[in-house]
Amino acid sequence: MDNIVAKHIMLVEDDQSLAEWFSDYLTENGFLVTLVTRGDVAIDLIVEDQPDIVILDIMLPVKDGFDVCKQVRAEYHGPILMMTARDQETDEVLGLELGADDYVTKPVKPQVLLSRIKALLRRTELNQVASIEQADGLNFGQLSLDLTGRSVRFAGKVVAISSNEFDVLRLLAKAAGQVVSRQALVTELRGIEYDGFDRSMDILVSRLRKKLGDDAQNPYRIKTVWGKGYLFVSDAW
Repeated sequence: MDNIVAKHIMLVEDDQSLAEWFSDYLTENGFLVTLVTRGDVAIDLIVEDQPDIVILDIMLPVKDGFDVCKQVRAEYHGPILMMTARDQETDEVLGLELGADDYVTKPVKPQVLLSRIKALLRRTELNQVASIEQADGLNFGQLSLDLTGRSVRFAGKVVAISSNEFDVLRLLAKAAGQVVSRQALVTELRGIEYDGFDRSMDILVSRLRKKLGDDAQNPYRIKTVWGKGYLFVSDAW
């Protein structure tokens, strides 16, 4: 790691041997790792310690990973990487809807986990820099994006929007009038190559449409250009 101060990872995993294996690997790569084996304990520690990133297993005793993610999101704004052993698309969708930033399916190679962690941390740091450097906003009729405060107003009201949703909207709005591919969104926001099956961007765009008054059946503000990606229509707001 190039950082002078080690990044703090909170690893929430009830499989002790697996947790220790990941912890040793991540420690060797320059991270400070805190192990937590119960969901209820993790909630308090995440809010109190504010780690740089949380790696959160779904199957946990007392409270599962979904409950943990849902309960900490209002007070913890760092990245959450969820791990699931069930390989079910519904797990991935629910995790993203509750505020997770990324997910991996177990078994996962330590090198893959490390690359996902670095991508999420890099994205978080870039967002922080962007918030400092960009004091201006983006305005389209009734829609306005505050790039410094990372907030959105539509039709005179503040829109409750997640960090992931804001990032997608910002990228689409900055490229208003141009098609932005799923590949570009996945690479920029998740730091991985688009495999043709990743639905995370579709979920986020669907949530944005619902919150911003777009027509779910026939969207005209954030259009889907089949086979290519998404088009933010600048004069539809």
